[in-house]
Amino acid sequence: MKTYRGACHCQAVTFEIETDFPELTTCDCSICRRKNALMVKVHERQMKILTGEDVLSTYTFHTHTAQHYFCSVCGIYPFHRKRVTPDYFGVNVYCLEDFDPAGIPVRATDGIGMK
Repeated sequence: MKTYRGACHCQAVTFEIETDFPELTTCDCSICRRKNALMVKVHERQMKILTGEDVLSTYTFHTHTAQHYFCSVCGIYPFHRKRVTPDYFGVNVYCLEDFDPAGIPVRATDGIGMK
């Protein structure tokens, strides 16, 4: 596993994750479709918020289990706590420094069908 640093656009929120990128995921639920994020799933032990926890805003909907985090300064979505596996985060790989997702398998998940 390798450590990757990430941040929102304004750098107010910074974080690190450890992953070997077994796959990336997309989701077709109403919020993921609109934010068009490409995500990697990491256990909460593999993620550390370095700065900006105080500027994170949280959005929940439907069952209010998943917590979607946004920087309240620049509005970027860096990660969310997952609904089905709440001890995992879905991390927006476009927020990672020096990371190229080319060649990593992408799995589409059925978020719209989750009831």
